[in-house]
Amino acid sequence: MRQYNKEVIYGIYNDEEILLNAVRKAKSEHLEIMDVFTPFPVHGLDKAMGLSESRLHQIGFVYGALGTLTAFLGMTWIFTQDWPTIFGGKPYWPAPAFIPITFELTVLFASWGMTITFYTICGLWPGVSNPQLDLRTTDDKFCLAFDTHDVSTADATAFFQNTGAEEVNSKNI
Repeated sequence: MRQYNKEVIYGIYNDEEILLNAVRKAKSEHLEIMDVFTPFPVHGLDKAMGLSESRLHQIGFVYGALGTLTAFLGMTWIFTQDWPTIFGGKPYWPAPAFIPITFELTVLFASWGMTITFYTICGLWPGVSNPQLDLRTTDDKFCLAFDTHDVSTADATAFFQNTGAEEVNSKNI
């Protein structure tokens, strides 16, 4: 496991609504949240944390456009320059016949490109070991974490006690 030399204090919550209220309270008190860990997507958590919308769909469009151009220009070059063959009087450049392959390459480039981009940004490649604060966050618990460089331990502990955290722990990662 990589060591970041960071001391983290975190609270464990049993319910997503209590967690959402704690995140909103932390934002209203201007506490710097390091991260929130949940076992499943929590509706409204990104808005409560003040996160902006992901731009992954924009880069997906770019990858899809690259796939479209690759397919269409590749088939155009093949059928008009490299191997111009007339099949039963059909034209050298039968654009409607390119549509199925163009569609498939658009989807292929977009899906592979977005997957590779997502894995690269998030550091999810095989063999990467990311630290986990508490293993129960993959099962049924919710975790709100603060870096002790941003929030004092006493303030964080008081915050967790006031917002309904079941446990308060600290860990060096």
